[in-house]
Amino acid sequence: MGFRKRGSNDVPECAREVFFEELRSGSSQSAAATAAGVSHQTGSKWARAAGIPADLRHRGTRYPAAVHETFWAAMRSGASTIEAAVIAGVSENTGVVWVQKAGYVPRTPAPGVIEIDGARRPRAPLTFTERCRLEELLEAGYLPAPAAERLDRHRSTIDREIAKGMTVSGYRARVGQDSADRNRRRPKPRRLESHPVLLAEVVARLEKRHSPEQVAYRLRLDYPDDPEMWVSHETIYQALYVQPRGELARLVKTALRTGRVQRKPQGRTATGHGKIRDMVHISERPAEAEDRAIPGHWEGDLIIGAGQQSAIGTLVERTTGFVVLLHLPEDRTAATLAEAMSIKIPEIPEILRRSLTWDQGSEMALHTKITEATGLPIFFCDPHSPWQRGTNENTNGLLRQYFPKGTDLSFYGPGWLDQVAAELNARPRKRLSWRTPAEELDRLLSDPSTFVAATA
Repeated sequence: MGFRKRGSNDVPECAREVFFEELRSGSSQSAAATAAGVSHQTGSKWARAAGIPADLRHRGTRYPAAVHETFWAAMRSGASTIEAAVIAGVSENTGVVWVQKAGYVPRTPAPGVIEIDGARRPRAPLTFTERCRLEELLEAGYLPAPAAERLDRHRSTIDREIAKGMTVSGYRARVGQDSADRNRRRPKPRRLESHPVLLAEVVARLEKRHSPEQVAYRLRLDYPDDPEMWVSHETIYQALYVQPRGELARLVKTALRTGRVQRKPQGRTATGHGKIRDMVHISERPAEAEDRAIPGHWEGDLIIGAGQQSAIGTLVERTTGFVVLLHLPEDRTAATLAEAMSIKIPEIPEILRRSLTWDQGSEMALHTKITEATGLPIFFCDPHSPWQRGTNENTNGLLRQYFPKGTDLSFYGPGWLDQVAAELNARPRKRLSWRTPAEELDRLLSDPSTFVAATA
């Protein structure tokens, strides 16, 4: 049943007859116009033309409770405000005022056929059709859980939707749709920009060269009861990839291992690799080193500087990721490396000197002398097999943040290298449940049972 208001020049004569019939029955001019399906102005014009003065008795009329009940019953059954006003015998204006005062939202007109039970929905926002179906189900007495099942949606999705579209008259699909449209249109505040304390903490950790993922998970460990201090690593990455802006974008880029938006193929020139006398193959390395359960097994390599004229030695403990850097002041010959290792390795607790795995570079030609001086057995990888030293390769990638390719590495003295190693050892690691290598090493050294398997 639809009502269309018409001007006085294009309405059928029957509408005029309905108007005057309603006036004769005692209705006001507004109510009579509503019943005739014309505007209040058209009804007033007809009345003036017929010499009928405005009846002031109807202004401010207090309608009996039965009229109100008839009006609201029609509204709840799905009638529009105009239709409910006609049924109750009041003017459209009166019906509008009642609806506004009550904060009532009429039922949403169904958009054609909306039967969708049993149809598998993709993981996408609710459609207007689904919202209309949800309104029908709730009107029929369904609770949120069964309604979610009928719509093949997650319960939490339906709960959020009901809260979004709830009115004093119940859930309304068009209110929920309007809310969803507004949410899509409005500019979203960026979490880091709207939380200055969190931003300052993220920036401080990025300045320590922690990666966005390390920052995100470590914040949850350091602030377990304060969700305001939590942020996803994706949000931090978006400061660079999606929403580049100022200082934060620069710091995020600095914290990325490669310093680039996209990866490039990495390669190394295989120089100085050859057969090393008396070397022991990795296959003979103790099996305990393989699963990282027992600490004390190390991996090592060199990172090479500009023109392959300088280098830094890197040692990484497999279980904890703890890093030790070797200062090679003049060159990267076997003698220079042997001397540096003979000085540095004895600083490592003896219980942690179980093995060292290296590649077949000529810089390790004096490996037997290193073992004699330090008591550290050395094992060698297969040629061109860097994955057999995966922990060390990963760490060397981190070190390139501090020592970019093409840098003269002889510039960096022992103190500088110790400082870089300390920073790396203070970075939270995902595989350590976001503890730092230094924390993990201290925990293992304080627990003698950690080393029982190695001596059994």
